Amino acid sequence: MPAARTGGGGSGPGLVDDLRALEAEAVHIIREVAAEFENPVLLFSAGKDSIVLLRLAEKAFRPSPVPFPVMHVDTGHNFPEVIEFRDRRLAQGGHRLVVASVQASIDAGRVREDGPGSSRNRLQTRTLLDALAEGGFDAAFGGARRDEERARAKERVFSVRDSAGQWDPRNQRPEPWSLYNGRIRRGEQVRVFPLSNWTELDVWRYIAAEGLDLPGIYYAHERDVVERDGMLLAVSDLTPARPGERVQRLRVRYRTVGDLTITGAVRSDATDVEAVIAEIGTATVSERGATRADDRTSAAAMEDRKREGYF
Repeated sequence: MPAARTGGGGSGPGLVDDLRALEAEAVHIIREVAAEFENPVLLFSAGKDSIVLLRLAEKAFRPSPVPFPVMHVDTGHNFPEVIEFRDRRLAQGGHRLVVASVQASIDAGRVREDGPGSSRNRLQTRTLLDALAEGGFDAAFGGARRDEERARAKERVFSVRDSAGQWDPRNQRPEPWSLYNGRIRRGEQVRVFPLSNWTELDVWRYIAAEGLDLPGIYYAHERDVVERDGMLLAVSDLTPARPGERVQRLRVRYRTVGDLTITGAVRSDATDVEAVIAEIGTATVSERGATRADDRTSAAAMEDRKREGYF
């Protein structure tokens, strides 16, 4: 298990040691999966957590290339800066990209969209399950962390999914002494979370320590937004201002990336990684609670989606 951590921002020998302990744990998990499973895949959204996860996978196998592909479940409602970053980062690393398209699922009649500009976040589940089945993937890495949301706090590092890709929180395996059980029946899958024990601050401190590049929307910039349901949503072709809403040009940044129809910005002047770390150190609301409308629909919104097969 990683060493105990202290709170607050900044850096120092203790924090560096803690980060390297977390790194070593994650690298061990990634190598375990590569050894135990036949056909893993790494889910990559081009968000900060998946960027860290990809770096850890690269470290796990250096100087050899990462021995599994990278998958992006593309809602078609992405921030342009994120797609540009995805393509550039994966090309630089020589990674093989598999794109699972929600739009293709809609066109094929596999899922139904509520209407133009509506959130496609829930539609990702069917697209993900179809892509995992089509690729024959038996393990999928994700960047979820236990501190993000209470349903994710119930996850094990190796999270077994049944033959339908569904998750049962009552059917999770014990993991004493960081021992992971990768045995699965035919048709089952495992979702693997090497960042389970990390916090949002840990992720940003690692980004700083490694000098990792991120999409520009993670740092303060000016953007046209409207305030809707207590969130600042970007004004775009998919999310135009509604009658009576006032468009404001504010200095904002994003704490998460996702479907732009439901991902809110936060007011910020943090233009570099150290300023972001200082800002997060005083935050009282998690990034998903502050910026993701899909997690506000009910207290069990995330758990409901995970039961259906969501990552």
